[in-house]
Amino acid sequence: MGEPLCKKCGKPLSTAEAEYCPDCGRKKHLYVRGRAALEYDSVMRESIGRFKYKNRREYGDFYVQELLRACGEAVRSWNPDLLIPIPLHKSRRRKRGFNQAELIARGLGKELGIPVSADSLLRTKKTSPQKELNDQERKSNLKNAFQLAKDNVKFKKILLIDDIYTTGSTIDAAASVLLDHGAEKVYFLCISIGRGY
Repeated sequence: MGEPLCKKCGKPLSTAEAEYCPDCGRKKHLYVRGRAALEYDSVMRESIGRFKYKNRREYGDFYVQELLRACGEAVRSWNPDLLIPIPLHKSRRRKRGFNQAELIARGLGKELGIPVSADSLLRTKKTSPQKELNDQERKSNLKNAFQLAKDNVKFKKILLIDDIYTTGSTIDAAASVLLDHGAEKVYFLCISIGRGY
């Protein structure tokens, strides 16, 4: 994805005059910055769908390489201490067999030499799929959805990893828990992101 991108979430913008997408312009996010490798279009919808629901784990290698190519420089400038994949609820993980965000986080951690913690953040509430909800519903859907496995966060700069970014509700909900327990800065990286218009 080329410029112009939203300076906060990294969504592609249709005009170079805008600094922020409409979403980031009206909403205060808890993360510092975020980026994604690919635009969430019909091709990516299908690709990520196969990755998550048809057990095409090998797609993970491609996504990791795309993230490094498109966002590696940004990640190095943020200099995170730890990568944390957005967790799945245990029932969803059991059904799927793996957490797609964890697969990506492990690949990135290996390439960038950054530790990965897949068990420090837990999803304690079985939430509805975000894609089916509006902005307000997304927020309440994720209220108290995450908690820390341990009481405090030893790492100060955390990079959250997820597959798709739309409104930032999931990232904000996870960031809130981390910031409340000692993290100083939270960033995010996603495989794919919607347009900012």
